[in-house]
Amino acid sequence: MSAVAPTGGARTSRGRRLAVYGGGVVLLVIGVGLSAGLGQVAIAPTEVIGSLLRAVGIDTVWAPTDPVVEQTLWKIRFPRIAMSLLVGALLAVAGAVMQAIFGNPLAEPGVVGVSSGAALGAALAITFGLTLFGSWTTALLAFAGGLGATLIVYGAARSQGRTESVTLILTGIAVNAFGGAGLAILMFLGDNASREQIVFWQLGSMNGSRWQEVGLVTVVGLAAFAVTIVLARRYDLLALGDRTATHLGVNVERLRILSIVLVALLTGVAVAFVGIISFVGLVVPHLVRMLIGPANRPLIIASFLGGGALLVFADVLARTLMPSADLPIGILTSLIGGPFFYWLIRRTRRRAGGWS
Repeated sequence: MSAVAPTGGARTSRGRRLAVYGGGVVLLVIGVGLSAGLGQVAIAPTEVIGSLLRAVGIDTVWAPTDPVVEQTLWKIRFPRIAMSLLVGALLAVAGAVMQAIFGNPLAEPGVVGVSSGAALGAALAITFGLTLFGSWTTALLAFAGGLGATLIVYGAARSQGRTESVTLILTGIAVNAFGGAGLAILMFLGDNASREQIVFWQLGSMNGSRWQEVGLVTVVGLAAFAVTIVLARRYDLLALGDRTATHLGVNVERLRILSIVLVALLTGVAVAFVGIISFVGLVVPHLVRMLIGPANRPLIIASFLGGGALLVFADVLARTLMPSADLPIGILTSLIGGPFFYWLIRRTRRRAGGWS
C-alpha cells in the first residue's frame, strides 16, 4: 500500500514546528555567545569559540592566551550558562506537563506552589545542616517538598473525576503562603549564614554555579524530560477528556500521579541549586502553544528550547544591567511573568464571558 501524502495543512504545521525549533536553537546560540562574552571581563567571540575548540582537542589561533580569560570562561561563565539553560528548560517542561495533566493554561510550578514547596524542603536542609544523603540532601529534600506541594494541590483540586481550575489556583495561593511562612520561620531559627542562603532561595540566582551541580541537574533533568516525551501522546489523549482517554486505553489516574512525580522532579532539581524562579513554566509553554498548537510532543520540545533561551538571556541581563552587581534572576522573570499572568487571566476570563 502506498503512503498517503501529507496534506497542505500537515505540511504547514510541520514547517511551523521546524521553524520554531530552529528559532529556539538560534536564540540559544546567540544567548550563549552573549553570556560568555559579556561581563566585568569582556571576552571576544573568537576567544570563546577558540576556548571551546581547545577543550575538544582542536587548537587554533583564536584560543585565548590569557589564563585569566580561560579560568573566567570555564570556572565561572560556562557553568553558569549551562545551569541557566538547564533550569529554564526544565521549568518550562514542568509547566507544559502541569498544563497538560490539569487541563489548565494557568498551571505552573511557581503559581501552584511547587517551587515554594521545593524551596522549603531545601531550606530545611540548609537551616538544620542535614547531611543524611550527603551532598544530595538539599536536592532530595527540594524534590520531596515539591512533590508534597504538588500532591496537596492535586488532591484539593480534584473533585468528582475532574480538576477544578479555580480550586487549583486558590490551593496554589495557600501553598505559596504556607511555604513563605515556613521560609520565614526557618530564617528566624537559623544563623546568619543560613539566612543568607534562604534569601538566595527566595530571589533565585545563577551566581556560583559549579560543574558538579550542573552534572546532577543534567542527569536527573534530562532523564525526566525523556519520560515526558514518551508520555506526550497520552497527554494528547487526556485532552479529549478523562472518560474518552480511558476508553482509548489510558490509565488516567496512574498517568497523573506519574506526571506529578515528574513535575516535582523537574522543579526540584531545577531549583535545588539556584532558588525560586517563577513564571518560566507559565510564559514559555503558553507562547509556544500559540505558535505551534496544542500537540504535546512538539510543545514539550519547543518549551525546552524556549525556556533555556529565556533564562540564558535573563541571566545576561542580571549580570549586565547594573555595573558591578548581580541582580537576582527571579526578580527579572517575575517582572516579565507577572504582567503576562495578569493578561492570561483576563484573556481566559474574557473567553468565558466574565469580562468585557
